[in-house]
Amino acid sequence: MNVQIYELLELQRQLFASGRTRPFEERQQRLRALKTALKRHEPALLNALKQDLNKSEMEAYSTEIGLVYHEINHTLKRLKRWMKPKRVRTPLTHWGSRSYIMAEPYGVALIIAPWNYPVQLSLLPLIGAVAAGNTVILKPSELAPHVADVLAAAIGEAFEPEWATAMLGGAEVSTALLAEKLDYIFFTGSVKIGRAVMTAAASQLTPVTLELGGKSPCIVHRDADIALAAKRVAFGKFTNAGQTCVAPDYVYVHRDVREQFVAQLAHAIQALYGQEPLHNPDYAHIISDRHFARLASFLSDGHPVVGGQVDPEQRCIAPTVLEGVNWNSSIMQEEIFGPILPLLSYESIEEVYEAVLERPKPLALYLFSNRRELQREVLERISFGGGCVNDTLLHFASPYLPVGGVGDSGMGRYHGESSFFTFSHQKSVLHQATFCDIPFRYPNSQWGLAIIRRLLR
Repeated sequence: MNVQIYELLELQRQLFASGRTRPFEERQQRLRALKTALKRHEPALLNALKQDLNKSEMEAYSTEIGLVYHEINHTLKRLKRWMKPKRVRTPLTHWGSRSYIMAEPYGVALIIAPWNYPVQLSLLPLIGAVAAGNTVILKPSELAPHVADVLAAAIGEAFEPEWATAMLGGAEVSTALLAEKLDYIFFTGSVKIGRAVMTAAASQLTPVTLELGGKSPCIVHRDADIALAAKRVAFGKFTNAGQTCVAPDYVYVHRDVREQFVAQLAHAIQALYGQEPLHNPDYAHIISDRHFARLASFLSDGHPVVGGQVDPEQRCIAPTVLEGVNWNSSIMQEEIFGPILPLLSYESIEEVYEAVLERPKPLALYLFSNRRELQREVLERISFGGGCVNDTLLHFASPYLPVGGVGDSGMGRYHGESSFFTFSHQKSVLHQATFCDIPFRYPNSQWGLAIIRRLLR
């Protein structure tokens, strides 16, 4: 395996060194080829997502494949502008020169993708890396094997292996790749594995982006549109059976509207998934037996007021709202990553601030309130990666909004322009004129110090 990886890295380094990945036309052609290959493999991708996660065609297209098409189109329209060197101001002390910043590709980029959205979380960073002029090794998750096989075939059609390739296998492949000298690492996954990735990157001084997760709060204030809030919380939490890094992990509801919110949430869940979600053919399943057992154990931390039913054979857990939990409960000690929503209540917003601020910074935050003063206060007081006011998840689907964590929820950002610049080194260049020379900068200048003092005071 290590020999195969070494040979692939050598081929990619040679291609990058040749300069072939740098011209705009080459990058444009590869992105178009990727879209063409994905269109050809779209039926196979839809089928693979159904096999691995039981995703419906609606969910698979809207949260995975369609986002990738949109990202390619968005990038193709703007790539030439992003690549153009950016002129910046030059100080008076540098008279006669001009300054600019060039976006330069790093070289060989490694992308380690997760299983929960195995198409878009593999391909959105790949689009950015290729657009920036890098070569790419993509390591799809072995927990979504059918999707990994289709991705490998599609990427194999769009690229030569020395430009971009998907390397299949388990954790041992990721470990072997991380042991090599790479030019950039992009990882999406758990905080625990993220620490290991960063440790490996540090040993080689390789720059890294970590897209992690955490316990993302949702706040429903008493002035919110409760029925609409419940519907949008249900959508954000139970899409993909809660296996979404930016899903609301728990919800804080004002005591005055708690009962109303629970009733509306039960109504929204039934409207979205039917009276028997476990028998809904379009409701996503839990990815593995191990993940199912972990999630099922959380159900004993409180009492379900909605849902709570499980089907071990299908690895399916009904959309569940859990009351009777507190911050000492096991379900509140880690990111849930499943269709169980703990419900907490508050009287004063200060209670929410105290609970959230004493814990690691979350990847997302959602606030439901029509009070602009409260909206501004929450957004200023709580640090988080990104989020929505009066909605859930949708910030993640915009190529104009960068996605990324802060603190324990990750570092770096991507989507749209941010993906391009994540995979680009910003190279500073000062172009000095030769028609004149400024004498006061030299040590033998009689008036140099006085002039410099005047200019730099």
